[in-house]
Formats: sequence, C-alpha cells, structure tokens
Amino acid sequence: MIPTEHDDPINAKILEVSEDLVAGFQRHPFEVIAEKSGVELEVVLERIRAMLEAGVIRRVRQTLLATKLAHGALVAWRVPEEKLTAIFDYMFQHDPFSGHVVTRSTDTEVSGSGYRLWTTLKVPQGESLDHHATVLKEIVGADEYILMPAHGVFALGVGHTRRKGLEPGAKVDAPAEMMTTTTVELTDEEWEVLLALKEELTPEEIVSNCWDKRAEIAGVSLDRFCEVAATLNAKKVIGRFSTFLEHVKPSETGKKVTRFNGLFHWAVPDGMQEQAGAEVGRHHCMTHAYWREGGPKFGNVNIMGVVHGTEKPKVMEHKAAIDKHLESIGIPVSYTNVFWGGRSEIKPSEISPKVYAEWHANPPKFEG
Repeated sequence: MIPTEHDDPINAKILEVSEDLVAGFQRHPFEVIAEKSGVELEVVLERIRAMLEAGVIRRVRQTLLATKLAHGALVAWRVPEEKLTAIFDYMFQHDPFSGHVVTRSTDTEVSGSGYRLWTTLKVPQGESLDHHATVLKEIVGADEYILMPAHGVFALGVGHTRRKGLEPGAKVDAPAEMMTTTTVELTDEEWEVLLALKEELTPEEIVSNCWDKRAEIAGVSLDRFCEVAATLNAKKVIGRFSTFLEHVKPSETGKKVTRFNGLFHWAVPDGMQEQAGAEVGRHHCMTHAYWREGGPKFGNVNIMGVVHGTEKPKVMEHKAAIDKHLESIGIPVSYTNVFWGGRSEIKPSEISPKVYAEWHANPPKFEG
C-alpha cells in the first residue's frame, strides 16, 4: 500500500514543494519537485499519482495568471437564503466561468454580512464581467451582486503543508511586489498551446515527460510546444506547476488539510492601497492578497486576503499580527472584518472565447 495522507513524512516533503514552489513553465516539473524535495523522482511520481487517485490531491496542473488572459473579479452575491444551496450548485456545476464558489459568514452582523455567496469570475478578453454576472443573476434569481476586480495582486499561492507551523507575524524581509492585471494578447498558436497546457493532468500523465500528449493535442512537436510555453512564460501569463490538495473535504480516513479559511478585509486611506497590500502580502500566512475595491456596502474595503488554518484562534492570531504591523508602520485602518468560509468548491475558470459564446447561446437551466 502506498501512503496517501498529506501528513505522511515523505508526502509532506513532496507537497511542501509541489503545492506552490515550482514557478513558471518547466519542461520536467516532476524532476524539479524531486530535486527541491530531496525525494527520488520515481517516488515523487508514485506518491503524487497515488494521492491524486485517492482524492487527497484534487488536481495536478499548470496554472495560468488568468488576470493577464481574461477579465476577472471577485463577486459577492446576495441571494434568497432558501435558494443558497441551489444557486451554489448551479454556479459550480453549470457556469464554467465561475471558479471558486464559497459560502461565507461573519461572526457578527456587520457591513456586507448579507452577501453569503462568493465566487471568482473570469470572462474572455473583450467580454463584459457585468453582462455575464447579470445573466447569471437573472437565471438563478439572485437579489444583487457586487463585482470587485483586482487592481493589484500581492500574493497568489497555496502551500498549506509548509504553512502549517508558521508563527503569527512571520514575513519576508521586504514588502511584496504588486503584480498588475493588464491583459496580454496572444497569437493563435500561443492560445492552442496554452489551452492544451492548462488542463488537469490525468494519473497516466504523472510521468517524467508529462507534456508529450499535450503537444499532440496542440498539434505541434514537443520541442515547439516547450518553445511556445517558454514564450508564454516570458509574457508572464504562466503561473506555477502545482498539486492542489483537497483542503476542504476530509480524506477517506477523516483527515483534513485545513478547517478554517478567513477572507480578511481592511479599508485603508485612498492612495495607500499599494503600500498596504504590499505589507499584507509579505506575510507568509497569506495565500492570496489583493487590492480590490468593495465600496460602501463593504465598509469601503480595499485590501483583501485569505488565510487557512486548522484552528480558528490561530487564524485570528495571524490577522492580529498583520493588524499590529500595519499600525506600527503608520497605515491607518478604518474598517476590518473576517468573512469565514463554509461550503467550498473550486475549479479552474474557463477563459476560452469559444466556450463563452457557446454557453451564452444556450445557458443551462436553473433547477432551484
């Protein structure tokens, strides 16, 4: 029997690297994982394949910096409570452009508490986020939505395994660099390679030469596939090669990677968003950190970030340390809050113009 739990010592060594430390496009990503983790390549392949088949890893794929390829936003939805489950299911199962679908709640009734459903939304270049959200609103019978596009990105990763033992306040030596969300134009060949590259690897593709089949799908030689992928990397549209842990649902033996995730909100003075986001994003606990404008219905929040943990008090300790840091460097916060994640489903958002056109020509019916 091959051990498949995330906390098995060998698996943990692999996951500490494979979750989010393989940057950009790599021709042989599993060899990079083996080298960085100190685990032999054959063992890396065997363990990742076994964890994927067991559902401990939910997907293995080359990620994209979709903010460079499509228009995107975080969307907060106010929906009838009795329809919440049905609308959640529709967004996850029938809208390929909604990625993360999460129910959230607050510890007390505060600004924005009534927005219980949160999604990430992407639409192809040239299309309208507002149009797609309006169509969804009409289909499912939502009351209202608020679009919060990212003006800047300060942290974007996962790394649940290596973040487990972090002390509150642990951070890198310098503020995080803000990544922009300006879209990049691609050639037809680059799109063909990109669309083949981004799909999840099957267990059979967990091999050293994992891109052979993808080059065939793209209709180019392996060497050409890798050349184009390197060009995409240079255009900064390639993210990381990653094994995504199932971090919400328990494994077959009942183990969970995390139990709590908090979406932290801070409102800082206008003009200080980039500085504040860079200070928040430098903290190791942050898996995501963004500059997003929430408007008056969310206390004029403009900095958001996510922290995961197995204990709620520990998550709050991380937030308290960040709050203290912002205060110590003279960044005032007029509003702050935590939206706790409940039910959660995650899938990559579709960015294909063809799929978008087909979906809008015949959107799936809502059965709520």
